[in-house]
Amino acid sequence: MVTAELAVAIPSVVLVLALCLVAAKAGVDQIRCVDAARVASRAAARGDDPARVRALASASAPAGANVRVEGAATAGGDAGGGVRVTVSVRTGGWGALPGWELSASAVTPVELAP
Repeated sequence: MVTAELAVAIPSVVLVLALCLVAAKAGVDQIRCVDAARVASRAAARGDDPARVRALASASAPAGANVRVEGAATAGGDAGGGVRVTVSVRTGGWGALPGWELSASAVTPVELAP
């Protein structure tokens, strides 16, 4: 009787643990997207060139992340406008477990030149 109960319980426990690991990885990736968006947004607001902004975002973001920079700093617009950086990534599940599309944005006002 005990072996039949274990035969049902063990796969259930393994499935729950796998779901917890996928959710924890998605949480870590979301935090990395937020950090990457903040770092890149601050760099763009300071006037760093777009290649440097993307490099900073890519260094902080999860592997395979997409970085989009919009706003005054990229278009050569008026100072005092805002710059928005959006970092998005698709997290992959394991096997049949689902994945999610994660994204984070940061908006920073462009600094005025002295």
